[in-house]
Amino acid sequence: MKKHKLAFVDIETTGLDIDKHEILSIGVVLVEQDWSKNIPVFEKMDEFELKIKPENIENADPISLKVNKYNPEDWVSAYTLKKAMNIFSKKTEGVIMVSHNITFDYGFIEKAFKKTEIENKMHYHKIDTISLSFAKLHGKDDIDKFSLRNLCEYFDIENKNAHNALSDAHATFMLYRKLFEM
Repeated sequence: MKKHKLAFVDIETTGLDIDKHEILSIGVVLVEQDWSKNIPVFEKMDEFELKIKPENIENADPISLKVNKYNPEDWVSAYTLKKAMNIFSKKTEGVIMVSHNITFDYGFIEKAFKKTEIENKMHYHKIDTISLSFAKLHGKDDIDKFSLRNLCEYFDIENKNAHNALSDAHATFMLYRKLFEM
């Protein structure tokens, strides 16, 4: 796992139900890791965000749209799901996906790959920063919630645009680095 690039991934969706809701955007920060001195060094290589035009916006949860700041005018030039997943597949080939609450993000992404019949080329290993955070911090008295927001506050990570896929992917990358510095 030390030889693979990492893709810090965050998605925003039209709701929480994987069978009913859709991905609105995918944010990715691609990182190379260097373990040559047995101390990890993480270097950002690239980043991108894919806005995806929802096909069934009428099924969206209004609260999710508000939290994600969805505005139809901002999605006029958005990709189709198929085009977005094709780009995502090419740019994430061979990487290990890292996400905060990976079950949620990966579930929607895997469903999108199946729906579009595009091959998921990521490495089969995945890393969840909630699990890492809990493992490192569960005994501390000054933190008891492991949301990305709470962990950013705990580690003084600035995330000015929370619930934006690329901003949250950056915050997840910064959190990951902080966890390895402990």
